[in-house]
Amino acid sequence: MLLALGAALTPLATTPVVARDTTEIYSSPALREAIAQRADGELRAFYAVRANRPLWIDETGHIGPAASALVDLIETSEFDGLNPRKFKLRDVVRTLDRAENGSPDALARAEVMLSKTLASYVKTMRAVPWGSMSYESEALAPVVPTTASALAAAATARSLESHIRAMGWMHPLYAPVRTAMMEGNFDGAQRDQLWRNLERIRALPAAGSGRYVLIDAAAARLWMYDDGRVVDTMKVVVGKPATPTPMMAGYLRYAIANPYWNLPDDLMPSRVTDHVLRSGPKFVAANRFQILPSWDDGAPVLDPRKVDWRAVAAGTQTIRARQLPGPGNFMGKVKFMFPNPQGIYLHDTPERADFAKDARQISNGCVRLEDAARLARWLGTPLPRNLKTPEQRIELPAVVPVYLTYLTAMPENGRIAFRSDPYSRDNTQLTMGGTNTNAR
Repeated sequence: MLLALGAALTPLATTPVVARDTTEIYSSPALREAIAQRADGELRAFYAVRANRPLWIDETGHIGPAASALVDLIETSEFDGLNPRKFKLRDVVRTLDRAENGSPDALARAEVMLSKTLASYVKTMRAVPWGSMSYESEALAPVVPTTASALAAAATARSLESHIRAMGWMHPLYAPVRTAMMEGNFDGAQRDQLWRNLERIRALPAAGSGRYVLIDAAAARLWMYDDGRVVDTMKVVVGKPATPTPMMAGYLRYAIANPYWNLPDDLMPSRVTDHVLRSGPKFVAANRFQILPSWDDGAPVLDPRKVDWRAVAAGTQTIRARQLPGPGNFMGKVKFMFPNPQGIYLHDTPERADFAKDARQISNGCVRLEDAARLARWLGTPLPRNLKTPEQRIELPAVVPVYLTYLTAMPENGRIAFRSDPYSRDNTQLTMGGTNTNAR
């Protein structure tokens, strides 16, 4: 379902706090000295690197519109699951009002307080719980920045105001969904859904985090990101409700071209055993399967005619099966590996008709790719032309993070698209904001 947002996804009105016209102040020794005296701790180090040049005061000596953008965010920080009182907004506003006299000391007070407030807000937001995402490495999880790094990111942004309004320390989806919830006309159930999705978005990389793959199981779609921008996208098939694709993050490390399909144990009865009992051992070769006694490396291939299939069906004999590479192989031409305990990976597929379906939650948990070759090229490892050798391992030029999430409310063409909840995850308890918890 799509609901129009009107102004909900447009920037908030800009009402800058303006000092008197004192053009010389921006670069004056008096202002820099005042900033040096007011800044302490990590702020002192941040400003020292800048030779005490201000961040918030523009070239004309005015406190720029970025200050109003920050005030807007703090005023509405309950929509982040936070308590606005934590950030002493009244003190900030009073300090900005006093800076209207244009004196170096008053401007320096405002400058330092704005920087301190932004750093506190950014650090608090990145520390708020981010739901049930699991990470292969702590390096993939949201990082609470230092004061200096939070301010350095703001200082190097093309526009400080845009950085703040877009909440550049969060994933690019966060600010539009937050603004929608803040300004949109939604019922209680929709607002709860938006809260849950904000929580999931918190688990994703911040803008400008380099190259990574994002997969949304609710939309059954994959995006390729580069420094906060989507550079490509494709459809995927993900897990059905009985075998949902988990919310997790890992590193894509290598590809396997011309792979075997190693049947999961739970698929062995329906894909092989039942067929053999009905039509005989010839089913195995006819469908390009091999039977092995175990999952051990180097396990020998068994003659299916010598397997006690009734014992296999009864569970008293254990075997495994794999499908040979080549035409019809369930893995297609390649699979991309990010080792994880759940055994989830991305792979090609010969079942192309599935991508024409609107609801593509039909796999056993792994992710089937609409265009595996295109993803391989983007990862920097085009598929080899010679695919005769089975299981060709291809190391990626660099490991690439992959995030598997679940977003049932997303910005889409100026609106919020509310999607179905095939995994029933929107019914789980919130850990931030919403009607079920109290804002911090």
